Amino acid sequence: MTADRIDAGDQPGGPPPPTRGSVMRDVARLAGVSHQTVSRVLNDHPNVRPETRDRVLAAMRALNYRRNSAARTLVTRRSRTLGLIAYETTLFGPASTLYGLEQAARSAGYFVSVASVRALDRKSVLDAVDRLCEQSVEGIVAIAPQSSVGTALAQAPAGLAVVGVGGGGEHVPTVCIDNSTGAAMATRHLLGLGHTTVQHIAGPPDWPEARDRIDGWREALHAAGAPVPAPRPGDWSARAGYEHGRQFAADPTVTAIFCGNDQIALGALRALHEAGRRVPDEVSVVGFDDVPESGYFLPPLTTVRQDFAELGRRSLDLLIEQLESGVRTNRRVSLTPRFVARTSSGPAPG
Repeated sequence: MTADRIDAGDQPGGPPPPTRGSVMRDVARLAGVSHQTVSRVLNDHPNVRPETRDRVLAAMRALNYRRNSAARTLVTRRSRTLGLIAYETTLFGPASTLYGLEQAARSAGYFVSVASVRALDRKSVLDAVDRLCEQSVEGIVAIAPQSSVGTALAQAPAGLAVVGVGGGGEHVPTVCIDNSTGAAMATRHLLGLGHTTVQHIAGPPDWPEARDRIDGWREALHAAGAPVPAPRPGDWSARAGYEHGRQFAADPTVTAIFCGNDQIALGALRALHEAGRRVPDEVSVVGFDDVPESGYFLPPLTTVRQDFAELGRRSLDLLIEQLESGVRTNRRVSLTPRFVARTSSGPAPG
């Protein structure tokens, strides 16, 4: 029984197509090395000269070589595969988090298997855990925008390393953005420009990120001795920003709005423009996320940037830490976002 095989196929201008039963010896023969050297390259062994590694990789490409992952798992007892549980959504935050996680895992030499869920309830999340365990994943990282995800992950098999990414992972090892600090940055920026208070269009109340941003906004107002208006709940959409923005546009006392994300801010900017309220001369607007388009809003949007690449790296680090120690921790890693000042915010009128 062969542990490794390559895919047969025509290679015009290259070496003859391998037979169905070929093994890594074909790669070794073409590269002019031993099959042990090919094995070292496949396993990222450090004691291989760069020029030798390049020659082996070129031979693998020429032969369209594919490692038999099942055989590798039997030999090493490691699948080098991580499971990712993702929420089916087009929202910028969760989608960017998934991309950052995939990039970090692949950069570290892991294969990635993604299980998508349409709902964030306990059964859906645990079903996704079961599907991934059937694929022999070494650990699971779940995007956790709601608390139900962390609650479900805590019930995963005890020997399985898990990490929650986002504000909903409080029952398991978690990596998240410090949303409260980011919201406070935005609020203090507006107060520092002379605005007497700051209105807030929030995200959904069942999302911990939205609640944390409300907390940061409220605490910054309290600390400054500024009036604290009631937050306006939304659903992360531009429509929510537009509807609340129309109400704020009709109120001449409103001079500053902090939005729960950049999409909400986009809707608010549209409503203010239609009402003839100039931004930032009459009303300042600040968002949260720093989506790629935010610098091209009219005017360019002042916002709070989340580093999703770093979020992915730190999540992977926390998972690998558990894989190496064999112990599931309750550690929580919080990343501080960065404030990005553009031209949608300015001094209070008058």
